[in-house]
Amino acid sequence: MPVGIIESLDHEGRGITRLEGKTIFVEGALPLEEVEYSSYRKKPSYELAQTTRILKASGDRVTPACPHFGVCGGCSMQHADHAAQVAAKQRVLEDNLWHIGRVRPEQLYPPIYGSPWGYRHRARLSARLVPKKGGMLVGFHERRSSYVADMRVCLNLPQHVSDLLVPLRALIGAFSAPDRMPQVEVAVGNSVTVLVFRVLEPLSANDESLLREFGDRHAVQIWLQPKGPDTVHRFHLEHAAQLSYKLPEFELELFFSPTEFTQVNHAINQVLVRRAMALLAPQPGERIADMFCGLGNFTLPIARLGADVVGIEGSQALVNRAAANAAANGLSERTSFGVANLFEATVESMAALGHFDKMLIDPPREGAIELVKALGTDGPRRIVYVSCSPSTLARDAAVLTGQQGYRFRGAGVVNMFPNTSHVESIALFERH
Repeated sequence: MPVGIIESLDHEGRGITRLEGKTIFVEGALPLEEVEYSSYRKKPSYELAQTTRILKASGDRVTPACPHFGVCGGCSMQHADHAAQVAAKQRVLEDNLWHIGRVRPEQLYPPIYGSPWGYRHRARLSARLVPKKGGMLVGFHERRSSYVADMRVCLNLPQHVSDLLVPLRALIGAFSAPDRMPQVEVAVGNSVTVLVFRVLEPLSANDESLLREFGDRHAVQIWLQPKGPDTVHRFHLEHAAQLSYKLPEFELELFFSPTEFTQVNHAINQVLVRRAMALLAPQPGERIADMFCGLGNFTLPIARLGADVVGIEGSQALVNRAAANAAANGLSERTSFGVANLFEATVESMAALGHFDKMLIDPPREGAIELVKALGTDGPRRIVYVSCSPSTLARDAAVLTGQQGYRFRGAGVVNMFPNTSHVESIALFERH
């Protein structure tokens, strides 16, 4: 077996070593470790490998707390100390900014992080009937595989959701067509937990009875999805409370449906919103844009601080939800919302929205390249950019600091997904 000394971690949390000019990405290895590894994919310029033996361990190495780590593909960094995970993500952010965008922030913000366990308030669990493994499996996919991991606990899920994994096996396994229910989506709110069952065939009367009994016993709402996302509907507890999460610092409660996008980690989201508001510094009398506004996660705090906000989003359903949340929190007079495809933004479409003093951008992984290109000379003087992809942030930052004349004031990581390699970040751009 070849042996390598690990130089650093890549954006997927894999160790990087080199052999005869070829880069080797080694799963399960940490910086400064000496490891023995076995390659499972070989290409002319790189190899993908798995650690087989640790010859010299890093001081940052810890024993993974989850019994399924290494098999389950739900997370990849449990073998690293939590502080080391955050530091590694900060380096990934800096490396992407420089190597892709050729930009460096004037200031590195302190990382935002919190409890590494029980944080995942949204999850999509697969269900698969596997007689060779004893029947029904419910969980995440195995690493590098389409197989469902044989999971009985998940430490990233809230305890009460983790406790449902084994009962869900028994429930789905007892259905009339257990192989026709491939997925269970989990959404946890402030006081409500919803399970959305993907059903490929109509349920029998006995199936429906089993679902109602399960919902009652475990105090969860049952929803069904027979076809596309638009077909999601309540099945049990039709008049129960709605899903919601709170932003206590801004005296806000935001409601959402189980399939609408919300941040996975509610505790970290509260800190992220606080940081975003501190950097944006909304003031009464200002007109601020919230681009990719979703259901109002940043729009409503901006309005609460006294500014007038225009929220733009590509989904009519989310815009409707954002407007309803604004009304529920008494902020309709300071907010307005519109539907637009921001991936096709132009100078003309942006100008039609009018002048903005400041702007918050919170795009999906694709980033906001057309939007930042479309900012004219009358563009906002301050932009807070919340990113879930360091590479697209780097690309967009290059445009903002290059052709658009902004200064890159600062950036820092947000550990929204502890124990995974996923890197979220927040950045500030200004021009005068």
